[in-house]
Amino acid sequence: QVQLVESGGGLVQAGDSLRLSCAASGRTSSTYVLGWFRQAPGKEREFVAVISRGGGRSDYADSVKGRFTISRDNAKNTVYLQMNSLKPDDTAVYYCAADVNYSQTYTRYRYWGQGTQVTVSS
Repeated sequence: QVQLVESGGGLVQAGDSLRLSCAASGRTSSTYVLGWFRQAPGKEREFVAVISRGGGRSDYADSVKGRFTISRDNAKNTVYLQMNSLKPDDTAVYYCAADVNYSQTYTRYRYWGQGTQVTVSS
C-alpha cells in the first residue's frame, strides 16, 4: 500500500509555470507506475501524464504534450509534473495516482492522492 500527497497547486496567469509534486509514503514508490490526472468542474477525470517505475518511459495527453513534463525521483519517493505555458483550460484539480500497471485510464489506478487545485486565469 502507498499513500500519496500532492502539493504545488495555486492560482497563476496564462503563460505561467507551476510544478506539482506528489510524495509517496508506505511501500516504496519505485514499486509503482505513477500518473497524473485532472478533473475540471462538471467533467470526467482525465489522463494527463504517466511515468514508468524506473522513469524510462512516459506518455502524455495530447492536450499537454510539449508543455508538461513528468519526472520521478525514486530516492525521494516523489513524482513531479512541470507545467509550462499554462492555459485557462488547464484549470482543474490535479491528482497523483499509483498502480502496478502502466495505464492512461484512471479506473485502472488503485491509489490516489487528495488532489491539488490549479487555477489559470486569462
